[in-house]
Amino acid sequence: MDGLGRRLRASLRLKRGSGGPPQDNSREALKEPERAQEPSLPNFAGGQHFFEYLLVVSLRKKRSGDDYEPIITYQFPKRENLLRGQQEEEERLLKAIPLFCFPDGNEWASLTEYPRETFSFVLTNVDGSRKIGYCRRLLPAGPGPRLPQVYCIISCIGCFGLFSKILDEVEKRHQISMAVIYPFMQGLREAAFPAPGKTVTLKSFIPDSGTEFISLTRPLDSHLEHVDFSSLLHCLSFEQILQIFASAVLERKIIFLAEGLSTLSQCIHAAAALLYPFSWAHTYIPVVPESLLATVCCPTPFMVGVQMRFQQEVMDSPMEEVLLVNLCKGTFLMSVGDEKDILPPKLQEDILDSLGQGTNELKTAEQINEHVSGPFVQFFVKTVGHYASYIKREANGQGHFQERSFCKALTSKTKRRFVKKFVKTQLFSLFIQEAEKSKNPPAGYFQQKILEYEEQKKQKKPREKTVK
Repeated sequence: MDGLGRRLRASLRLKRGSGGPPQDNSREALKEPERAQEPSLPNFAGGQHFFEYLLVVSLRKKRSGDDYEPIITYQFPKRENLLRGQQEEEERLLKAIPLFCFPDGNEWASLTEYPRETFSFVLTNVDGSRKIGYCRRLLPAGPGPRLPQVYCIISCIGCFGLFSKILDEVEKRHQISMAVIYPFMQGLREAAFPAPGKTVTLKSFIPDSGTEFISLTRPLDSHLEHVDFSSLLHCLSFEQILQIFASAVLERKIIFLAEGLSTLSQCIHAAAALLYPFSWAHTYIPVVPESLLATVCCPTPFMVGVQMRFQQEVMDSPMEEVLLVNLCKGTFLMSVGDEKDILPPKLQEDILDSLGQGTNELKTAEQINEHVSGPFVQFFVKTVGHYASYIKREANGQGHFQERSFCKALTSKTKRRFVKKFVKTQLFSLFIQEAEKSKNPPAGYFQQKILEYEEQKKQKKPREKTVK
């Protein structure tokens, strides 16, 4: 288990500037950083490159036996003249990726039909920077039985809807020829990533179809552009989603089981996004490769997805205080038992009431995302939205959070009881550390909702006095 844990960290945290690939017995080279993986991705203002690499990962038969191993068979762009440290980092990145493109294991057979799957994974460097792999798995063009392959776009930008559209364009060209993909990706690489609400238009030529203009639009509200709540709503009830949220807030171990890679990655990203404006700071693997299944035995918090074919192996693993979610049947196979009692009862009612209202009017992915995320953001506004008033600052601007006064400011006993536990989590600690460094509260979506809530309370008080 210890060796496996080190291999996991080697795969998921790509060490910068160390001499050669990390070995299983090299503890120091793989030292666990204080800040681990975070699914909550930064908001990009625009102007950056769309992606770092486009890769094709194919299955190759091993020299001995009938098993297959995934290997990179195409890479764009090929980076040359790299410094030694950059080259070593690239080698580690490219070595880790195939494992996550084919997490199902090594037993495959040639197929004539295969439903395409779109999924993603996250790799985190020891410096906290993240790279996201956007994957489309399908059968290559051609007659007769063949093995599936994966198109994988590596980017530091979290915008799943937009990259899904890019993969659609790659797939369309893949049916014609690999040569047709190159000019499209070259044009994309030269284009600047748009600011929220803006569109970038690419000109692309396709044989027999002529010149096409492809528009890629970024959502105006960028704090939810890396997530799609539809799969989570399809698989689970509002009450179950609320219990998963409660477990995540206290940084417990959560395992999702599902057949499809798409369902797993979408649901785990959605569950992590419910924590906004906080970031899950522990092990986070949307689809756990077969060789890393022992991750579920880790004593530290994690949020992982496991394919249903490995359910029995997971169930037989020694685990404590875990929430095991069967997304196929919409059930909890294992739980701690207190998930319904973690959050303040009144606030639980508020969340469920908000989620149940107006669901028939939701038509677009953006509307669904806002409808689901909104009640959970309001939960944090009502419980910890007063945090900025309890950061005392020195003359140099450095802030110090007054935890005791912050908790005592809550008049509701149930809220205070919950917040006293929440302030001890890494979720809250990392958030407050950033707030202490900043002289002013960050001007983002969460701050906007805090100001709206405070204004509503001010307007409510005069009305209450009038009634009296």
